[in-house]
Amino acid sequence: MVMAPAEDVGPFGDGTHTGARPPGIEHHLDRLCPPSPGGLDVWLPGGHDRGLSAGTAHALDRRLHRALAEPVRHMVDAGGRRWRPTLLMSIVDLLGGDGERFGVLAAALELAHTGSLVVDDVQDGSAVRRAKPAAHAVYGVPVALTAGTCAYFAFDRAIALSAPDEPALQGRMREVLLAALRAAHAGQALDVQGHRREMDHALATGDNGPLLELVLATHRLKSGALVGACCQIAAIAAGADAALGTALLHWGTALGTAYQIADDVADLRGVTDPDGTPTKQVAEDLRGGKVTLPLAHAVTLLPRPAALWATVRDGEATEAEVNAARHALLECGAATASEHDADRLCTDAWHALEPLLPPTPDTARLHAAGHHAVRARRPA
Repeated sequence: MVMAPAEDVGPFGDGTHTGARPPGIEHHLDRLCPPSPGGLDVWLPGGHDRGLSAGTAHALDRRLHRALAEPVRHMVDAGGRRWRPTLLMSIVDLLGGDGERFGVLAAALELAHTGSLVVDDVQDGSAVRRAKPAAHAVYGVPVALTAGTCAYFAFDRAIALSAPDEPALQGRMREVLLAALRAAHAGQALDVQGHRREMDHALATGDNGPLLELVLATHRLKSGALVGACCQIAAIAAGADAALGTALLHWGTALGTAYQIADDVADLRGVTDPDGTPTKQVAEDLRGGKVTLPLAHAVTLLPRPAALWATVRDGEATEAEVNAARHALLECGAATASEHDADRLCTDAWHALEPLLPPTPDTARLHAAGHHAVRARRPA
């Protein structure tokens, strides 16, 4: 897999691109996470503002907006490709439904993803995201964590807005999304713990199979589950049968996993905006001694992998050592091997899905869009 340049975009339906924001998504993002104070109903379930005076309600709205919306809007307004909501809406349309009807739900999934980035940056100590200071660097860690986790629950309001008179449909969607959030937290727990002991064992035995399996499982839970939920929700929204819904779930999960693999590789190569501005620090994972898929592959590809690991393991490597390790991982083929893993995941899942989809140009465009979402070298 050859990573595309940052400005490259690919087709995602007639007249739109994966790099372009789909019509309506920004409007729905504003509904769920307003750019300015816009009413307590955004933050509070019905009845919780009962008995408040107008002045107190106004002050509460402003305070909640400052604490819950501003840190997330800081990341939302910084960019992001919006490929996840575009994917959901495109699948609904492909299957004969009305994608725009579920635009607010698609926007909620984008907010959940953004919230996970805010939390992830705190846990990883990342200073930069989307070429801007990370949310916690601007608003502080307590506020960023609260706002990031609150963003996960935008889907609850979005489901009610999408299917106000269909309680059975609402229930099925909530079941899928809650399962995805549970899986994502399991993946994040594994990611925060790291895989240092497993890396040590792989180096001692020369067998990196279990390590590769664990890193891929972490990626699948942390990043694949939510994309899989996007695709399964689309199937449910369009009234598709269970077999198609399951195949879409598996394809979406593969896309999300492959996207995280691509992020591991991009961390080594560096990612910039079209104007050349870095969107995050290069080799951030190596600086933190984090075991990524390229590092796991390096166990069998580098001549002296233990020496490289000893240098970066404790997160105390110098700038020169980090750069040397980064180039070694790129030159030994570890990054390429990781990209092949990503390709294989997506190809296998698509081969299982394609026979269940209508043989139309829109199906071909969906395949191309998913392929591009993984390959395009753009900020998350």
